This record gives sequence, C-alpha cells and structure tokens, in this order.
Amino acid sequence: MQNRELFFLFDKENYMWMIGGMLLIFIGFMLMSGGKSPDPHKFNYDEIYSFRRITLAPIIILLGFAVEVYAIMKKPKETAQTPQQA
Repeated sequence: MQNRELFFLFDKENYMWMIGGMLLIFIGFMLMSGGKSPDPHKFNYDEIYSFRRITLAPIIILLGFAVEVYAIMKKPKETAQTPQQA
C-alpha cells in the first residue's frame, strides 16, 4: 500500500479570496436587481437607469471577477514539508 498525502491545488488563503470574489459578484447582482414598477404601463426612467444599476453594480461585479482571477493565479505558500515524488 502506498503512502499518499492529501494534496490540494489551492491553500486556505486562495479559497478565502475566492469566497470574497463570489460575495462581491453576488452583491453586484443584488445591486443591479429590482426596478419593478407597481404600474406595468408606466416606465420609470430614473429607477431603471439609476447610478446604482448602470454604474455601481457592474463595477462591483467586475471587481469580483478580478478578485476571482487573483485567487486562482496566486501561488500557495510553500510549506516546510513538501510531498516527495516516487
């Protein structure tokens, strides 16, 4: 029987960055949602094209994707004990 060590591609810090990026993306989509009018025959321009929905929410979503890319590209810290290849 071989002695195999459990090896993860990412470490805990990478996963924390990934969770942070997902939260930013979720917050951005929540900021973008809404805008339902009580009267379906009336168009509310100011509510649909507000700063929050047109500018702020997409910026937050793009920041979330940037954090995700950083989390994936970030190299995990080297541990003192590295697994040996057989």
